[in-house]
Amino acid sequence: MTPDSFTIRSVEAFCYRYPLATPVVTSFGRMLNRPAVFIRAVDEDGVEGWGEVWSNFPAPGAEHRGRLVNEVLAPGLVGRRFDGPAAAFEALTKGTEVLALQCGEPGPFAQAIAGIDLALWDLAARRRRLPLWRCLGGNSSTIKVYASGINPGGAAQTAEAALGRGYRALKLKVGFDAETDLANLAALRAIAGKDMLAADANQGWSLAQAIEMLPRLGEFGLRWLEEPIRADLPREAWRRLRAVAAMPIAAGENISSVEGFQQVLAEDVLDVVQPDIAKWGGLTVCGGLARDILNSGKTFCPHYLGGGIGLLASAHLLAGAGGDGWLEVDANDNPLRDLFCGPVASVTDGMIVLTEEPGLGVTPDLSVIAGYRSL
Repeated sequence: MTPDSFTIRSVEAFCYRYPLATPVVTSFGRMLNRPAVFIRAVDEDGVEGWGEVWSNFPAPGAEHRGRLVNEVLAPGLVGRRFDGPAAAFEALTKGTEVLALQCGEPGPFAQAIAGIDLALWDLAARRRRLPLWRCLGGNSSTIKVYASGINPGGAAQTAEAALGRGYRALKLKVGFDAETDLANLAALRAIAGKDMLAADANQGWSLAQAIEMLPRLGEFGLRWLEEPIRADLPREAWRRLRAVAAMPIAAGENISSVEGFQQVLAEDVLDVVQPDIAKWGGLTVCGGLARDILNSGKTFCPHYLGGGIGLLASAHLLAGAGGDGWLEVDANDNPLRDLFCGPVASVTDGMIVLTEEPGLGVTPDLSVIAGYRSL
């Protein structure tokens, strides 16, 4: 038995939906509400750990992923002793590979396993009485943040509000009609001054459309252009894009294999790499991946757009890995984020400071969101 080993007493998913007055808009769809699938894992000593499963799309996906956790994955963990979170991640991944293949759902399975993995890392750090960022190798608790998810409608007002809350970096959603994109970028560049401005097309353009837009984007001094084309296009398409782009290119939230990340780290296409720990890999895989990204000379910026627990875990990974990247923080209304993200909610001059409390440093009180529960 190792000092980090534990026996799992329970694993449970809790699903919530927060209704939106203003939908969150991307180039491929709208979110009419904000879902969250929170995971609580408890060991034989009563130590808790918390995680979150990516569940933004499709619309009914949160409840499905919650049931995957409660009815399929949790029974395979309860009563078993593991030598740390990585061993549990390996057991879950290997144990469900054929099932995920049989039902054509490798994505939902990977996302559910990632959420459990986050909870077990939080639990393991609490057992060690250390903040998670220290367990992940960090030396500093201070990280940079940027305001993300800025919709095309009301972009200037959203940006100004974010700056008023202490942000010094912004990311606009583009990939709509060109004139709207360009007008919003001009407005945000004027608002941000010389501060960091990025744009995210959410895979919204064909290669030809992206190449046509690139010269028109050049005047805005973008820190990066994110997912201008589909993530699954051949690498040659991405290399053609890189050859004519004046700004850095970012992607990673839709790469879901070690081999996929190894490929982009070995080539000079992406400058900013953005794995999503609640969508694929958890901290078990993405902890090492973050170091690989930095060692390749690229910028590590964890992708995140969900509830507060996954956001806080992403902050701990960024602090643990180090580097000069930014934490993505959604600028849109979402109490499922704000009530549970701890110090991430307190932005000062574009920075946040994590605490020395064990694990994530936050124990969620789910009673305050009971009215939003959907499973």
